[in-house]
Amino acid sequence: MKVGTDGTLLGAWARGGQRVLDIGTGTGLIALMMAQRYPEASLVAVDIDEGAARQARENVARSHFSDRIEVVCADVADYVAEVSFQAIVSNPPYFNHSLTSPDSQRTAARHTDTLSYRRLMVSAHRLLADDGELSIVIPFDCKQQLEAEALLAGFFKCRECAVRTTPRKSPRRYLMAFRKHPTEVEMTEGIIEISPGVRSPWYNSLCKDFYL
Repeated sequence: MKVGTDGTLLGAWARGGQRVLDIGTGTGLIALMMAQRYPEASLVAVDIDEGAARQARENVARSHFSDRIEVVCADVADYVAEVSFQAIVSNPPYFNHSLTSPDSQRTAARHTDTLSYRRLMVSAHRLLADDGELSIVIPFDCKQQLEAEALLAGFFKCRECAVRTTPRKSPRRYLMAFRKHPTEVEMTEGIIEISPGVRSPWYNSLCKDFYL
């Protein structure tokens, strides 16, 4: 999967730290955005697909952040880190119980067969520091299932941003953040376009540093 709105939103919205983990990095977009936003951070970008990891390595190597991002080809459920992460980000697969693509790479990127929400949450809880934050972007129809798995894994929601494509449409995606300890939930809302082809002030403010 290439650059998309979901990844751009998450990379601009998620909170970082000294050590950041990107689960299911794909092309490396979110890891690169986090490296740009947090100049002191060291990052690990994990993807189970060899082709995706190879492309992420190429993109990282061509960036200004190549000395701070390590790309690892691995199943995150098997990944072991010597030190926990202050921030974890993920744009996870979202199609569940639906027809799969004949393209195996596209299927791995978009379907939960390779990374279920349970595996994601359990792995993130294991790898996240006690005071760290996990940030995820998810379609509206997957929100309830992901929240249930987060709770089972021991997470508590701390931030949520409902994202509308246009002012009149219902939220189609959610930016969500979780921590290991209960806290008051910060609820916000954003709109991508105020009219066809015209980005909203909210979206421009959030993502202005990542567009030419």
